[in-house]
Amino acid sequence: MSKPSRTVNLRPGTIDDVETIHAALLRLGTHIGAHQEITSTPEDLRRYGFGAKPAFSTLIAEVGGEFAGLCLHFPIFSTWMGRPGVFVQDLYVEDRFRGRRIGEKLLRRVAKECRAAGGAYLRLCVDTDNETAKAFYERLGIRWSSYEQVQKIVGDAFFAFADTPEE
Repeated sequence: MSKPSRTVNLRPGTIDDVETIHAALLRLGTHIGAHQEITSTPEDLRRYGFGAKPAFSTLIAEVGGEFAGLCLHFPIFSTWMGRPGVFVQDLYVEDRFRGRRIGEKLLRRVAKECRAAGGAYLRLCVDTDNETAKAFYERLGIRWSSYEQVQKIVGDAFFAFADTPEE
């Protein structure tokens, strides 16, 4: 009997991966205790990630043909640097594949693709209580920015704000 493959294969996500991507996002939400905040559907991912003008890209990690993790990301631009970059929205590795540097491989590939396109930086947000993730990113040299804080407006408050007439 042959041993199962330990090789990590990385490939772009496709529309055929939508159900797997969405399921991974739900597991990520559960992992960080925020599953109730996930309102996206597989159809949302299909529409906005795989249409004529995709809002995001995914990189899928597989081990022995099995889904092992993903990195969902999109391009950004720094007016201060005058350079493009990449924002990592979600990084997820299945529990049984943790400790194999899959998260690092996903981030390095995304950074490499960004650099090849002229990019000069990678940004991401970390849940404030996720000490394991913070330590992981620190180990990779991805540091906390002491001069920035994420602000957001969502849901009904966003719609009301967007729909208020300009004076």
